[in-house]
Amino acid sequence: MKVAVVGATGLVGTKMLQVLAERNFPVTELYPVASEKSIGKKVKFKDKEYEVVSWQTAIEKRPDVALFSAGGSTSKELAPKFAEAGIVVIDNSSAWRMEPNIALVVPEVNANVLSKDTKIIANPNCSTIQMVVVLKPLHDKYKIKRVVVSTYQSVTGTGVKAVDQLMDERKGVEGAKAYPHPIDMNLIPHIDVFLENDYTKEEMKMVNETKKIMGDDSIRVTATTVRVPVMGGHSESVNIEFENDFDVAEVRELLSNAPGVVVYDDVKNLKYPMPLLAHDKDDTFVGRIRRDESQANTLNCWIVSDNLRKGAATNAIQIAEYLMAHKLVGNEEIAAV
Repeated sequence: MKVAVVGATGLVGTKMLQVLAERNFPVTELYPVASEKSIGKKVKFKDKEYEVVSWQTAIEKRPDVALFSAGGSTSKELAPKFAEAGIVVIDNSSAWRMEPNIALVVPEVNANVLSKDTKIIANPNCSTIQMVVVLKPLHDKYKIKRVVVSTYQSVTGTGVKAVDQLMDERKGVEGAKAYPHPIDMNLIPHIDVFLENDYTKEEMKMVNETKKIMGDDSIRVTATTVRVPVMGGHSESVNIEFENDFDVAEVRELLSNAPGVVVYDDVKNLKYPMPLLAHDKDDTFVGRIRRDESQANTLNCWIVSDNLRKGAATNAIQIAEYLMAHKLVGNEEIAAV
């Protein structure tokens, strides 16, 4: 597979290169793409250095897949150019997610929407990805009516500038700010911009993307998203109301058998998911599984995943793996490997 990584020098782009190597994705040729000022710089992949090229050069090389993590405006401009050249784009920005004819995919949930004609595929929001991986088997069994979610999101979700702000504040030095308030020793209940309904864009992403990925507009979702001074992963407190009653032991069994999910739940031994546990792993961890005693047919749980991996890079590469395994991209000889 010939692969382009657009935004290869950023936090997620760097993680994409790492995950491609770790998962032994069959990269035969690699084209790292970044902004004009980065052209000519080197990035490392599998102990070899590759020169960053322009998007024009990458298109000329006709990769099979282009993994995009370069921001919404760049994606809006460049993804159609790659697609017109017959290159499958898997985009990590929010640019295409809610477009009616664009597939929004979490492989464990809805990879079946992909076909050979799919040319632009949207990678969902990091917080949505880890939640729907857990919701899917429960929805199939008990039918979800409503989800109430509060998130505790890592500064890595904002990017290098936010990580630097946290570290600068921790050291007591002045530096560039990614947030309108201090983040060290603080929580900021504000991710992305505020909308007219007083929810943030991040909160409404979780509402709208969940319905699209799950393929069910009847699921009601409400979200509060919070930035916390943490690195390693996003955490979520999730309250799920079902149409049908459930047995907690059966819920644990369903989740234990769900692809990409690890049940880590033993309160007697103080075992529950935390960002430190999820850091640099591809799984989504779920714990604190318990019945909501205030309302019928309702479950509480705690979900944690590495936002740069399953929440971004890994999910995109799993989409590429699915395309390859089902011969929806690349030549059939490679796809059969």
